[in-house]
Amino acid sequence: MSKTIILMRHGQPKMAARERISMFEMKDWIEQYNRSEIIRHPAPDASQQLAAAATLVVSSSAPRALTSVEVLGLKPAVVDALFCEAQLPYGRWRLPRLSPFTWAFIFRVLWLCGYSRNIESAGAARLRANTAAQRLQSLAGEGPVLLLGHGVMNRMIAKHLLADGWTRQQHNGSQYWSATVYQYAGV
Repeated sequence: MSKTIILMRHGQPKMAARERISMFEMKDWIEQYNRSEIIRHPAPDASQQLAAAATLVVSSSAPRALTSVEVLGLKPAVVDALFCEAQLPYGRWRLPRLSPFTWAFIFRVLWLCGYSRNIESAGAARLRANTAAQRLQSLAGEGPVLLLGHGVMNRMIAKHLLADGWTRQQHNGSQYWSATVYQYAGV
């Protein structure tokens, strides 16, 4: 019997445009981002169709994931911080001042290289992603599972699914509302 897991990224967060900020100010920006809901536009048709195929909805506990579930008109059966995004570090310098998205890119690269001051390390996030993948695989025995999650964590979960013999069936990018479908044809 074939099993299906759909990893979907949340919709676009509702965040005020920010001017250039320092690396130190990223702490507040990250906290605001983690509390943000999404802009409540209808989800793309492709996302709605994939979501409708799921018999079980799982969500990260982040507000942007939970409001994405609401926009899809669904109710999550499972809400767990296990599926939350890998955290971003920040620094203490007040200069230079860059856009928050430039800092996010820089800090994500630094995080992947081992910089994880006061947050979950990349290695710990990989272990959490493995646990998340195992949980999703277990839930997939009940029918197609939809996870409303996050960009980096979904990619980390996907690596574990592929390592466990799942195959990627469909992929529509890495933007907001993007999704990837994985199937397992094993026993």
